[in-house]
Amino acid sequence: MSTPSTVTVRVASPADTPLILQFIRELAEYERLLHEVEATEADIRRDLFGENPRCFCEIVEANGRPVGFALWYYSYSTFRGRAGIYLEDLFVEPDARNLGAGKALLRRLAQRCVEADLGRLEWSVLDWNAPSIAFYDSLGAMTKQGWTVRRLYGDALEELAES
Repeated sequence: MSTPSTVTVRVASPADTPLILQFIRELAEYERLLHEVEATEADIRRDLFGENPRCFCEIVEANGRPVGFALWYYSYSTFRGRAGIYLEDLFVEPDARNLGAGKALLRRLAQRCVEADLGRLEWSVLDWNAPSIAFYDSLGAMTKQGWTVRRLYGDALEELAES
């Protein structure tokens, strides 16, 4: 009989910078997007732990070993008239799935929303990622029908900024 895992969530610290980048790379590999990762430890350190943090991170541990992360930032809903949390990335190592680590991360973010009277917790999921979609559905997450994500970056972003 295996020993049950103790799953805990903690706020990331600057010492977690290499771990966070490792999790980002593992997530990108799972999503078949590793070739798009440009982030460096210096980027993570600046944006999560610098003078003006742009985003935040929770680390989930199973029996004291880091097994995943949630990287998030505050968003704002003009319709609701309240801030919310946008979950940029959620990742749990494959061998730690089904231990409750992903749910623990989402529960902690939901608690943050409730404690701070935020209007929503929102994220995106790749349309082919059936296991994650089923997991999110099991938590009561809704699909935002009729919306398509749009993005400007690289040359297009530079060109618009200069126009």
